[in-house]
Amino acid sequence: MTDIQELLLSRIRDVADYPEPGVMFKDITPLLADPAAFTALTDAFAAIAERTGATKIVGLEARGFILGAPVSVRAGLGFIPVRKAGKLPGATLAQSYDLEYGSAEIEIHAEDLSSEDRVLIVDDVLATGGTAEAAIQLIHRAGAEVSGVAVLMELAFLAGRPRLEAALRGAPVEALLTV
Repeated sequence: MTDIQELLLSRIRDVADYPEPGVMFKDITPLLADPAAFTALTDAFAAIAERTGATKIVGLEARGFILGAPVSVRAGLGFIPVRKAGKLPGATLAQSYDLEYGSAEIEIHAEDLSSEDRVLIVDDVLATGGTAEAAIQLIHRAGAEVSGVAVLMELAFLAGRPRLEAALRGAPVEALLTV
């Protein structure tokens, strides 16, 4: 394990039985409260943005906003929020996706992306991959390419990576920590 992985992992708190019994929630708020850990995380994501040739950062609601916005500033790139349906004003592109029990929909402002853009998707956790896969589809529909997906933690036992790899057209999935 690298020094940055040890630092990040030491600032993630396990919360048992949240949000429901049997779930071990990974709470990143202690990491966000520690300026050294948050800076290390931001720098690591900015390095991924540079390595993948990203021209824009997309953050997935809601923790992807918290992580993605400082990455875009650090990397000198624009930030685009992907929001839950009905939260963005004006014209949007929408994408539905399946959840364990039901479905959801996310939206993006298509005019914020062009065919010249290579987009790095940033989020806190890769679980089943449904939200990130829907974001990939939105970015492609807006005419842009995806340079990769960067997450703080991958919950490998939920098999989100194979789902994303099929949609990514060869772009990488990079997880700083795998749980």
